[in-house]
Amino acid sequence: MPGRVEGKVAFITGAARGQGRSHAVRLAEEGADIIAVDVCRQLDGVTFAMSTPEDLEETAEQVRKLGRRIHAVQADVRDHDALKAAVDEGVAAFGRLDVVVANAGLGSDGATLDVMDEKTWRDMIDVNLTGVWLTAKVSIPHIVAGGRGGSIILTSSVGGLKGYANIGHYIAAKHGVVGLMRTLGGELGAHRIRVNTVHPSQVNTPMVMHEGTYRMFRPDLEAPTVDDFAAVSMGMHVLPTPWVEPVDISNAVLFLASDEARFVTGVTLPIDAGALLK
Repeated sequence: MPGRVEGKVAFITGAARGQGRSHAVRLAEEGADIIAVDVCRQLDGVTFAMSTPEDLEETAEQVRKLGRRIHAVQADVRDHDALKAAVDEGVAAFGRLDVVVANAGLGSDGATLDVMDEKTWRDMIDVNLTGVWLTAKVSIPHIVAGGRGGSIILTSSVGGLKGYANIGHYIAAKHGVVGLMRTLGGELGAHRIRVNTVHPSQVNTPMVMHEGTYRMFRPDLEAPTVDDFAAVSMGMHVLPTPWVEPVDISNAVLFLASDEARFVTGVTLPIDAGALLK
């Protein structure tokens, strides 16, 4: 029985670990070849450990073990030329592009907007919003040229649909991603290219599970632990879980990438354990 994205090629950003790796593996399991990029270095001002070249190679190895092809490149989503080169090379190797998953994103320490410094604001917008636009920009010509339609999936957040204090730069970027999705969906519909957003709650990935997050959620404690974070996070959800797993997001991405969702476009799809019900 063929996979749900058999024969398709997917371009995934932020693919070295976390949600991006999970998306690459899940789509490969269902028959897709992968074009993968990740910055794979520590960005200035980011206080948690970021991905490494070894992480990206591990993603590539997992995809290859599934019998699928992968073109994996270190690239910053803020760098149009590097992104374009990665996609162009991947399409030249694999012959087509069908699916785009603009997943790369940046977390940040919290501050209220009246005291947040400009660099923190600009870095967030540049990666989490401009980087998403550039990912779509370098991909769209290839999908259009294929003439088969396609699916573009942009990673937003629960914070793309409601506000939270102390992370206003993240909230603004993730709301902006929804605006991008709705505009691209209208612009690309005639080419049978569908555009949707996914909206995770807290996800069990290295970008979330670190001391900076624990302190942001538990400022009342001097040295909060993962259990302290879990206690607060659990209360944000209707379903009894403090977070979701990367594969939970990947399964939603797979649905939106597949022909099962052939008439689904312009949708904001939460995978949030009911956080938006609160």
